[in-house]
Amino acid sequence: MTTNKIYPDSETGCCPRFDPVPWDKKVIVLKDRLFMKEHVSSVMHIPVNFGSVMKRSMEKITSAGALSPEPLMLSDEKSLWGSDIYIAISKEVPGANNVRVSGTFLSRVFEGEFKEMGRFVKEMKGYVKSENKTMKKMYFYYTTCPACAKHYGKNYVVLLAEI
Repeated sequence: MTTNKIYPDSETGCCPRFDPVPWDKKVIVLKDRLFMKEHVSSVMHIPVNFGSVMKRSMEKITSAGALSPEPLMLSDEKSLWGSDIYIAISKEVPGANNVRVSGTFLSRVFEGEFKEMGRFVKEMKGYVKSENKTMKKMYFYYTTCPACAKHYGKNYVVLLAEI
């Protein structure tokens, strides 16, 4: 299916099949979770160099033997013009921006196309409010690359609201 063999045990050799059950309407606690932080340029929230950033990042991560056994990539959509990407790693990557993330998050799983993101965000804000919580920040977890989403027939995104 793909020449990208990041997770060779997955059926695509790339992104593992995503199970939404452990992520939907859950409280997720991250305690000093190690990530490699990168920046992606965007135009109106549409990434323009995502592929090249991911390729470079995954090469660094695999070369360092730091691939996380459970993939997790968070996107902080900081502005219309760029986002910070946090890629979970199993150990520090030399020469990379290694950061630790801690926090408590409410999570919701959505399925659909990128054009529905506004609705997903609105629903997530409503969910946080219904739980009588105040959101500090929102992260997006894109569970598969576009090719794997097509292969699996589902395009899941998890919204994580830090509370």
